[in-house]
Amino acid sequence: MLITIAVILLILWFIGVLGAYTLGSFVHLLLVLAIIMVLIRIIRGENPVKNL
Repeated sequence: MLITIAVILLILWFIGVLGAYTLGSFVHLLLVLAIIMVLIRIIRGENPVKNL
């Protein structure tokens, strides 16, 4: 029973390590794209935050 829990936790940890590397860069890419979109709206003179 204890070995099964340890194996499951090890597998979940490994998935988390892989996810941190792949999803971490993807999240940063999305943040950069969002900032660029807001800057483009500001430069065009539009309201960058609509419907709030």
